[in-house]
Amino acid sequence: MIFSKPTAMVRPDDALPGRAEPLPTAETHFVSGIPLKSPVPAGMQEAMFGMGCFWGVERLFWQVPGVWLTMAGYAGGYTPNPTYQETCTQMTGHNEVVRVIFDPAVVSYADLLKIFWENHDPTQGMRQGNDVGSTYRSGIYTYTDAQRAEAERTKAEYEAGLSSAGYGAVTTEIVPVPEFFFAEDYHQQYLAKNPGGYCGLRGTGVACVI
Repeated sequence: MIFSKPTAMVRPDDALPGRAEPLPTAETHFVSGIPLKSPVPAGMQEAMFGMGCFWGVERLFWQVPGVWLTMAGYAGGYTPNPTYQETCTQMTGHNEVVRVIFDPAVVSYADLLKIFWENHDPTQGMRQGNDVGSTYRSGIYTYTDAQRAEAERTKAEYEAGLSSAGYGAVTTEIVPVPEFFFAEDYHQQYLAKNPGGYCGLRGTGVACVI
């Protein structure tokens, strides 16, 4: 029954229409108190990842020393300003993603990629475990050419390690960062507000050597 949801991307012409105005969301990060829509401070950088359900992914990254701010949202689709309910139909094209603002003097982009690769299964296509659909696909959304080169390099290296361990091909999409739409208030830092809540993160057990 877990495969009853669509496991292919919706066509742009078939996507839901969405809306012109952004959805309301939280004003501040529930854990740090930093305004959620803060500009990127001088010297810091951005990253964006899709690894399945964004609740566990966001907690994973806000706990990393050197990560200044995290936020949950939707990206990589066609519907402007989608709601969670709309993304769950798999008719928006969006992925559940986490946007990260980090201090590269403390944690490098390569360090974040290591966390990305080791904490989910990037060979599963349009799903992560029991979470099925295009909203749960593996994705790296790059802000610079340097990030893309690093993502592609580590993908090739990690794919070789996965193959040696008996896994199939990596299905992670690596594309320039698309427009990011904030998820609703209750999704932001969900597992800090609900410590016993669902977290579907499951790694492969294969180490990513950076």
